[in-house]
Amino acid sequence: MRSLYLKIVMTTVVVMVFSSAVAFLISNAYYQYSLKPYNDKKLTRMAEEVKTFYESSSMDDLDDYLTNIGELGYQIYLVDEQGKGIFFGGSFRNKELSHQVVESVLDGHVYHGISQFSSKGLFTGFFDNALVNTIGVPVTGKGNNYALFFRPNTELQFGELRIFFALILFLTVLLSILTVLVSTRYLVKPIVTLTQATKQIAKGKYNIQLNVKLRDEIGELANHFTKMANNLEQLDLMRQEFVSNVSHEIQSPLASIQGFSQTLQSKELSEDKRQHYLSIIENESRRLSQMSKQLLTLASLDKEKEILNQHTFDVATQIKQVLFMTEWSWREKDLTVELDLTSAPIYADEQLLHQVWTNLLVNSIKFTEKGGAIFINLSKRENGYCIQFKDTGIGISKNDLPHIFTRFYKADKARSRKEASSGLGLAITKKIIELHDGQIDVESQLGKGTIFHIYLPKK
Repeated sequence: MRSLYLKIVMTTVVVMVFSSAVAFLISNAYYQYSLKPYNDKKLTRMAEEVKTFYESSSMDDLDDYLTNIGELGYQIYLVDEQGKGIFFGGSFRNKELSHQVVESVLDGHVYHGISQFSSKGLFTGFFDNALVNTIGVPVTGKGNNYALFFRPNTELQFGELRIFFALILFLTVLLSILTVLVSTRYLVKPIVTLTQATKQIAKGKYNIQLNVKLRDEIGELANHFTKMANNLEQLDLMRQEFVSNVSHEIQSPLASIQGFSQTLQSKELSEDKRQHYLSIIENESRRLSQMSKQLLTLASLDKEKEILNQHTFDVATQIKQVLFMTEWSWREKDLTVELDLTSAPIYADEQLLHQVWTNLLVNSIKFTEKGGAIFINLSKRENGYCIQFKDTGIGISKNDLPHIFTRFYKADKARSRKEASSGLGLAITKKIIELHDGQIDVESQLGKGTIFHIYLPKK
């Protein structure tokens, strides 16, 4: 499979190299025939001004004067009649200079090293920091003759550099845009097809076939897009069915409120127990309100971990509380509940994990026949805890098992169950576990029961 990434990288590299090369050749020609002579004249004028200022002033020390000039950002080489030279300012990369040039300047001639300097290959001589690439003028002081070779650092050439680099940048961008507009048309065409397909989905038309035969990321994207459209169609049907059902996530606290309300009707209850049951009903009502908000939040899947309100608490104690809240349900079915819980302090969202244990326990109660058993085990693992919910219920078929955590999914066996299910409970449970960086797995056999394995890190 040819990678789309590779195609884009190769196309971009070729375009940028080609554009840069053409732009540099044009800019180099412009410098050689236009800017270079102008630069030579300007630097000659500057050297003459440095010379004139010194000769017309009353300064005694030429070295001090040239030292100050060099500190302003110039490169200077001074040679006396005996051939002794000294450098001022910035240093030269290449300090070679023929004796004939020095003698010519000492004799009163001006050396135009800028205009005479020959560039090597494709590079201009503008940036070559060599002694031969200077302007040489004769200087007289205290009866002595000197040859002064002068050039500024290239950083001071603001005018020429602006034109030079602006021209390179403009031509590079222009040629790149023109070339990319032509070369990317082929790459964009499949994306246009996908865009048209998204418009069809927006209209509610999910039966889409994309004729994209590429064997790269775009082709793979088209295949996944078709699968997504089919899943959206199935999801839309499930949502319509879900509207007519009451979520068992809401049924659980409502059932607790109903059960304890019936218990409160007994005249034999003491005042302490009555107040205790009223407190449970109040807590369940409050939890019901919170649960509704969490269902909407988890369904959107937008805020992720931002919804967590974490603190440290004991998971074992929380599971016991959930078991007590649902006591009337499992006692009504004459179920045996066995606990093997070790203390498990964990940093997590207490409300969300309360919902997890409630979902799993209510499912076990709901789908376990009368007289069955439920086993809850909590054990320590490296850097975390493992919680198991095991029941002797009706179990889940192999065909349904891979889909039980899918939102709105309801197994075929659900039709024979006494209580309706929205298909959201296990999806919400898995989402909460994942929000805590945990993991949930399931084992099940029809007629033999189900085991849920939950791993939670301590954090």
